[in-house]
Amino acid sequence: MPNGGGWRSFLRYDEKQDRPEISWALIRRALAYGRPYIGRIAAMLGLIMVVTLLGLVPPLLVRNLIDQALPERDLQRLTWLALGMLAVPLVNGLLGVAQRYLGSSVGEGIICDLRTELFGHLHRMALRFFTHIKTGELLSRLNNDVIGAQRAVSGTIVDVFTNSVTLVSALVIMLRLEWRLTLLAIAVLPLFLVPARFLGKKLRAVVREQMTLNAEMNAMMDETLNVSGALLVKLFGRAALELDRFRGRADRVRRAGVRQAYMMRWFFLTVSLISAVGTVVVFWGGGWLVLRGSGFTIGTIVAFTAYLGMLYGPLSALTNARMDLATSLVSFERVFEVLDLPPEIEERPGARTLESVGGEVRFSDVSFSYRPGENAAEAAASGLSEVIRFDPRGRGIPPPLSQEGGKLQVADPESLEKVPAAQTPSPERWALRNLSFEIKPGELAALVGPSGAGKTTVTYLLPRLYDPTSGAVSIDGHDLRDLTLSTLAKHIGMVTQETFLFNDTIRANLLYARPDAGPDAIEAACRAANIHDFIAGLPEGYDTIVGNRGYRLSGGEKQRIAIARVILKDPRILVLDEATSSLDSQSEALIQQALERIMRGRTSLVIAHRLSTILAADVILVLEAGRLVEQGTHAELLARGGLYASLYETQFRQGRDETQP
Repeated sequence: MPNGGGWRSFLRYDEKQDRPEISWALIRRALAYGRPYIGRIAAMLGLIMVVTLLGLVPPLLVRNLIDQALPERDLQRLTWLALGMLAVPLVNGLLGVAQRYLGSSVGEGIICDLRTELFGHLHRMALRFFTHIKTGELLSRLNNDVIGAQRAVSGTIVDVFTNSVTLVSALVIMLRLEWRLTLLAIAVLPLFLVPARFLGKKLRAVVREQMTLNAEMNAMMDETLNVSGALLVKLFGRAALELDRFRGRADRVRRAGVRQAYMMRWFFLTVSLISAVGTVVVFWGGGWLVLRGSGFTIGTIVAFTAYLGMLYGPLSALTNARMDLATSLVSFERVFEVLDLPPEIEERPGARTLESVGGEVRFSDVSFSYRPGENAAEAAASGLSEVIRFDPRGRGIPPPLSQEGGKLQVADPESLEKVPAAQTPSPERWALRNLSFEIKPGELAALVGPSGAGKTTVTYLLPRLYDPTSGAVSIDGHDLRDLTLSTLAKHIGMVTQETFLFNDTIRANLLYARPDAGPDAIEAACRAANIHDFIAGLPEGYDTIVGNRGYRLSGGEKQRIAIARVILKDPRILVLDEATSSLDSQSEALIQQALERIMRGRTSLVIAHRLSTILAADVILVLEAGRLVEQGTHAELLARGGLYASLYETQFRQGRDETQP
C-alpha cells in the first residue's frame, strides 16, 4: 500500500478498487520469513526430491515385468520386481512422514512468527487506531488471514516444488522411452496456460472479497457476542434484528464461497479437458506407430501411459498452483497491509529514560484535533468509509496550514489565529486550543468544565495516548516526545471512568501493574483501595475469576480493584477520572477514601465530579470549548463570578453539605 496513505487508507480501503497482480517483491518478502528455518527447509526439499524420484520407478518396473520377466518366464526377476513394487511405496511412505513433519514444523513456525509480529505491531499502534477499527477485523487478520498464509507456506510452495520435480523427471524419462510421442505430449502444454491466465485474476479478486466479508462477519460477532453487546441486544429486544443482520452477512460470505467453488470447478474442467486431448493425441500417435511396426513394445506403451499421467497431472497442479499461490498470497498481502501501518506514537531516536521524576507537568500552547473537520465524538463514529486528508504519520493536519503538493502542510506553528478559516476546522472542531498551564510536583489539579470541554483529551495527552497537534506536553521540563514510552508507562498511572479487567483472577489483574509484586504488596494496595475485605470474603479470595470484562463484580468493586492496581504500580504522576455518579453512596464513599490515599504526595490531574475533590485541589483548571478560561483556587474562582461560579451553582453546589460540619 502507498507509504503516504497511513493506517487511515487501510481503514477506508475499497475492496473493489483495482489491485496489482502478485509481485515478486511480495513473494520475496513472504519467503524471507523462512530464513530462520533454512536447514529444515533444505532437508524437506531433499526428502521431496527423493520421494518424487522414487515415485517414478514403478512404471519402469512394470515395463520390465511385461517386456522381460513374463516373456522369459524369469521367476527370480519376477520376485525382485514384486519386492521392488512393495519397497517403493513403503520407503516413500516413511520418507513422506519425515517430510510432512519437517514441512509442518516450518509452516507452523513461520506462521507463529508472523502472527507474533502482527500482534506486537498492533500493540504499537496508537489509541486513535483502535477507536476507528473494529476488533473483529483485527482478529480476522490475526486468525483467518494468517491461516491463509500458512496454506501458502506449508501447502502451495511444497506442491510447486514437488510437481516441478515430478514433471521434469517424467519428461526426461519419456524422452528416453519414445521421443516422438513425447513431442506429441508436449505440443498441448501451452493450452494449460489459458485457464490460469483467464481465471487467475478473477479468482484472486473473489478470494480477497471473501476474506473481507469474513472479516466483517467476525466484527459483527465480536460486537454482539461480547458481554456488553449481548446485554444491549437483550435490553432492547433486538435478537431478531441482529439475527437478520448476521444472516445477511453470512449469506454474502456463502455467495462468495459459491463463486469461488464455481470458478474453480470451471478451471478444473478446462484443465481436465486439455489433459484428455493430450492423452488422446498420444494414444493415437502411439497406436499409429505400433501399426507401422516401429518396434514399440507393450511394456513401453504401458510405462509411457503412466508417465503421461505424471506429466499432465503435475502440469495441471502447477497451473492450479499459480492461482493457489496468488490467492494464498492475498493472505500475506492483507497481513503486510497491517504490518506496514506506521505507528502514530513512536519513540524518537535517542529518547531518554528517566529513572525518577519530580512530577512537574506543563502544557505549553497545546492544541489538538482528533481529526480535521471533526470533533472527538464524530471521529469515533466516522466508521471506515470516511475519506479525509491526513499527513503520512496519521496525526491529523497540524495548524497553521498551507496548501502544498495537493496536501495541507504546516506553515507557521506559532498561532492558530493565523490560519485562514477555510483551511482549518471551525473552532468547535478543535478538542483543545492554545492550552497552557503548569502543575507543580505534588500538587492536585482539578479539571472542571461542561461536557465536551476537552477534559478527557487533556488526560489522554499526558500519558501520550495521543500527541498534540501543536504545542508540547512536558514532565520535569522534558517534552514527552523526547522520553521513552517505558518511562511514561512507569511514572504515570491512570484510572479511567470505564474500568477494564481481564477475564482472569483478581490477583492476575492486580499483578498486571507490577508482575513481581509479592502477596504483602498486593494486600497493602488493596487495603489502601478499600477492597481487601471484600476480596478476602470471597470463597476463592484473590484467585476469584472476575468474568468477561469484570462483569462478575459490581461497578464500585471493579473501580476499587483498578485503583488498587494503580497503587501497586506506585507512579509519581496520577491521571484520574473520579466519576462515581453511577455508584451507590457506600461504594462512592469507599472510592473517595481510596482516591484521597492514592493522591497523597503525588502529582495528580483529576477530572473532578465532586466538590470535596475540588476543594482539596491546589489549582482548578476550568475548560470551555477546548480553552482554559479560568484558573485558580475554589475561593478565587467563585469571587470572579465566571464559568466556574456558574458550574458550581449547577453541578457542585449540592455537594456543599458533605463538606460542612
